[in-house]
Amino acid sequence: MLSLVTGAAGFIGSHIVDRLLAEGHRVIGIDNFSGGQPENIAHLKGEDSFDFREMDICEYDALAEAMRNVDRVFHIAGIGDIVPSIEAPLDYHRANVDGTVSCLEAARANGVSRFLYAASSTCYGVAEIYPTPEDHPIRPEYPYALTKYMGEELVLHWAHVYGLSAISLRLFNVYGPRSRTTGAYGAVFGVFLAQKLAGKPYTVVGDGEQTRDFTYVSDVADAFLTVSESDISGEALNVGSGGSYSINSLIDLLGGEKMYIPKRPSEPDQTFADISRIQARTGWRAKVEFEDGVRRMLEHIDNWSDAPVWTPDMIANATSGWFKYLSK
Repeated sequence: MLSLVTGAAGFIGSHIVDRLLAEGHRVIGIDNFSGGQPENIAHLKGEDSFDFREMDICEYDALAEAMRNVDRVFHIAGIGDIVPSIEAPLDYHRANVDGTVSCLEAARANGVSRFLYAASSTCYGVAEIYPTPEDHPIRPEYPYALTKYMGEELVLHWAHVYGLSAISLRLFNVYGPRSRTTGAYGAVFGVFLAQKLAGKPYTVVGDGEQTRDFTYVSDVADAFLTVSESDISGEALNVGSGGSYSINSLIDLLGGEKMYIPKRPSEPDQTFADISRIQARTGWRAKVEFEDGVRRMLEHIDNWSDAPVWTPDMIANATSGWFKYLSK
């Protein structure tokens, strides 16, 4: 089996590459290093079954050439984070929408047998139902959420119109080793682990009682492999842990002092995936318990030694656009 992974040097993409290789696939990895890191795939240097190509997914001709004879495409590439998407929506449209069209057309031109897309649970916005099912109303609150959902709509449209065997997986709060350590203010684990290393208090948004469906990255990779081997097409499926955990409980596991910063507009008090559909259709379920996942992150804490240590003033400055544009 020959598989192609876009965003192969990124957080989730690199774990999917590892899992595919472990399953005996030959893998072509594509990344332009706008978000991915060379060190995420450095351990694969010299691996005969892995062919890495540095390119932008919007470069259609090169992408179509890379997809020759490919059986399965795992389209993980894209750019994330809320505030940068508010400040540079064109960049997000190009990467998350135009890039997805490029991947879909290259896959169609090459007769790819299976196409899997990494969508985002941010499409639900501030959900009204918990656990949140796939038929919940779609209410993206900012350009990142919108462009990822537009990508999903394209994937499902290509399945409907062109008969491409394609499916979208809506991911909830993925964490684990190789998650981003630099760049924009973002995921809570990266912020907290750098603060812990520096001996600084954790910056807790609101009262810390908000909960998140933290899903360990190896479980996400397993979901992609499991669904790729099914015959489900033209649908979106949630991928979550089966639980929802408070920020305060995360701090209890990490250990240390905390301070509170203002609650942010348009941010849900809870994320919690209804995963009954993917379980019923494929038998997949998450295996890594939250406490074990946090322990594994602490074992890799040195990876955050060069990460920015966010202070309340730095966070306020970095998220000023969030309050400016998303306040209702």
